[in-house]
Amino acid sequence: MSETKEVLIHADKLSKHFGDFVAVDEISFDVYKGEIFGFLGANGAGKTTAMRMLCGLSTPSSGQATVAGLDVYRKPEQIKKNIGYMSQKFSLYEDLTVMENIRFFAGIYGLSDKQIKEKSANLVGRLGLEKEAKKLVAGLPLGWKQKLSLSVALLHEPKIVFLDEPTGGVDPVTRKQFWDMIYEAAESGTTVFVTTHYLDEAEYCNRISIMVDGKIEALDSPEGLRKTYSAKNMDEVFYQLARKATRQAD
Repeated sequence: MSETKEVLIHADKLSKHFGDFVAVDEISFDVYKGEIFGFLGANGAGKTTAMRMLCGLSTPSSGQATVAGLDVYRKPEQIKKNIGYMSQKFSLYEDLTVMENIRFFAGIYGLSDKQIKEKSANLVGRLGLEKEAKKLVAGLPLGWKQKLSLSVALLHEPKIVFLDEPTGGVDPVTRKQFWDMIYEAAESGTTVFVTTHYLDEAEYCNRISIMVDGKIEALDSPEGLRKTYSAKNMDEVFYQLARKATRQAD
């Protein structure tokens, strides 16, 4: 990353309450252009709620946040157009073909007919899906579905892509291929905001925040966290922090 870091996500005391329950409790952090930012936490930590606020899907109760320079309170619809998003549940339409999915989402993202034609062909070729282009997505192996879903989330070249548990359920080889795609996106300048339950994947991130009971308990590079907590790996760091948790569900 460059010496002058451009802030793509800014949160200042961002909170979300559901009645008396404080799901997210005054979290503050910045995420920079081209950074791979890991957002970790045990079940119930509040990370999914926080991500939904940043994606313009849920209005904060208090605090401030901007995503790609857009205010989460005033510009949620514009935020959605400036980001890519991939949920932990497969987010493409299984009753459409590979090519139909690509063209459908490209249209939603506002790409021109010429761009859609060029990017569709390029994407299918890059993923090696030429023979599957006219097949229903439902027939693809999970790993291919996930790689296709990430590629579609990046189709409109967003400034930021949010990935919620993107490698859940896929085999180790496919996970490695998926992370190669994440690195490629980051190297092209896309900021990657990713949640994961695989702690070895946390080592691939530039920086990691770890949430416990709605608060950010730690935020640093993987190396910095290991040093701070005298840990051999991120598993040890995570367990030291997560065992403080009192909540069980998001």
